[in-house]
Amino acid sequence: MNTHSASDYKLAANAARAKPGSAEFRRILFEHLKSAKASLLIATFCMAGTIAAELAAPWPIKFIFDYVLLGKALPPQAQALMPGWLAGGVALLPWLAASIFILVLINGAFSYLQNFITTRIGYELTYTLRRELFARLQRASLAHKGGRSAGDLLVKFANDTAIVKDLVADWLLTLMSHGVLISFMLGIMFIINWRLASVVAATVPLLGWVLFRLNRRIRRSLDTQRKQEGRMAAKVGEMLSSIRVVQAFGRETHEVNRFDATSSQNLSDGIRTARETAAVAKAIALISAAATTLTVLVGADQVLNGFMSPGDLLVFMAYLRSLFKPLRNLGKLSVKISRAAVSARRIGEILALETVPPDRPGALEATGIRGRIDFEKVGFSYSDSTAVLSDVSFSVKAGERVAIVGASGSGKSTIASLLTRLFEPQSGQIRIDGIDLRDYQRESLRDSIGIVLQDTWLFGATIRENITYGRPDASDLEVEAAARAAEAHDFIALLPDGYATVIGDQGLTLSGGQRQRICLARAIVKKPAILILDEPTTAIDVESAQLIDAAVRRIQAGKTTLVISHQFRSMTGFDRVLVLANGRIEAARYDHSDEPIDPECAWSNRSAA
Repeated sequence: MNTHSASDYKLAANAARAKPGSAEFRRILFEHLKSAKASLLIATFCMAGTIAAELAAPWPIKFIFDYVLLGKALPPQAQALMPGWLAGGVALLPWLAASIFILVLINGAFSYLQNFITTRIGYELTYTLRRELFARLQRASLAHKGGRSAGDLLVKFANDTAIVKDLVADWLLTLMSHGVLISFMLGIMFIINWRLASVVAATVPLLGWVLFRLNRRIRRSLDTQRKQEGRMAAKVGEMLSSIRVVQAFGRETHEVNRFDATSSQNLSDGIRTARETAAVAKAIALISAAATTLTVLVGADQVLNGFMSPGDLLVFMAYLRSLFKPLRNLGKLSVKISRAAVSARRIGEILALETVPPDRPGALEATGIRGRIDFEKVGFSYSDSTAVLSDVSFSVKAGERVAIVGASGSGKSTIASLLTRLFEPQSGQIRIDGIDLRDYQRESLRDSIGIVLQDTWLFGATIRENITYGRPDASDLEVEAAARAAEAHDFIALLPDGYATVIGDQGLTLSGGQRQRICLARAIVKKPAILILDEPTTAIDVESAQLIDAAVRRIQAGKTTLVISHQFRSMTGFDRVLVLANGRIEAARYDHSDEPIDPECAWSNRSAA
């Protein structure tokens, strides 16, 4: 037996949730970018090529204007680089025109490759994030996940990850390239004419301040909008899962009005966000128009006074137009950054969910389990409220068939959840074959236990896939045998595709009794050492329940079976009946005669007492 102190177990559990959600998100992001290092290097090279082509684009126009149209002599440096037959101004024209086309091709090729690479990295990040989020939700502790809206989780899983992807695809190198391009352009402008460049440079801090103020407001609006979208998705999910109830009570109009109230609030939030986003574009347009007007006035004066040539002014104006293009893009990008910051925080909320404690170091594989169960002073509560179980102690011998009866809310289903380690006891100890459950590997322990839960949940897959969910390698003969034992084979055989019939989500295309039979077959096909039946026949008629009970007793002969219910109607033949009330075992009836115990009598006798 592998024993560990409670402090060791707590340390291991705390290690599983050591990082908060925001730090975990940054870790995933940086690890993903690190794995894409080679692609990033290629994209960076493409970015450099794009910047170079962008910076060179206005210069052929300057040469055409100054040295072809105005007939000025080429600078000595340019003459030294050109062959003699190009020394004439007109002879330069076709080559300068061709250079404009070549620069456009170079810019387009590098831009295409850069955008493709960064977009691919963004999609790969989305895949990584969604895989991590899905895995985190699967491992999340049920004690800390129950209060969260399924609709809001879906919005975070689908929409927020896509928004972060768009940010990475647009921001990854675009922000850097825009910053480098603006810096180089301003540098060249100062070299050409520092007076005129100072006019342009003065508008950049003003633009940055305006963007900062506007984006603070946008981020608050986006946060509200995303939360409202989560509530709206939750209402849609609730409606889809309860459509039969809605239609049965004739409440369609009421539900439409409820949804309309939520949707209209989302509309208002969206319009406010759109208005504030448009304000960013308007601010950039106004500032760029003012800068252009000042540049034309001051630049014309500089040309007239001989401080710069007309071609230099053309380069200046081309750079100015190119300068405000990335500034406009940065304005749009700042909105995306605000949107992505909100989404990243929401993704971090999922990453911050506490996961189930890890297996203890050296945990045992649960193979060859005989099926003895011991509860020793077990206590458990789902929150800080009244304890669901308090000092519960009982033993079940290997191969026994035991009934646990009690009123609704007495803690019967909690016992099943503790045995399968969906929750951990907060006090006391649970042992199987004399070994603490926490000393077993969680996955192998669950492989050794078959359970039919109170909620008959099925997947939108084939009936065979639903039955073999806990044992995918089961043969067709084993699947059919389990279905026959659960009294499900006859109705399955009548379906269009038999066991290959695809059922709707949550099994809604089947009746309640049919769903319960398939869930029972899913537990039986595992041939578990311990079988737990939680309210196994509530939706099944008495005659079918008796047949199922007989089949289960035959299949589980010599194996431990726990049957949990507040009413049994047709299930008999128990070795023992435990009566649970107020979170405690209040009575236990043993019978060593050959006559089977009727749990209804045990429950009614206890109630009468």
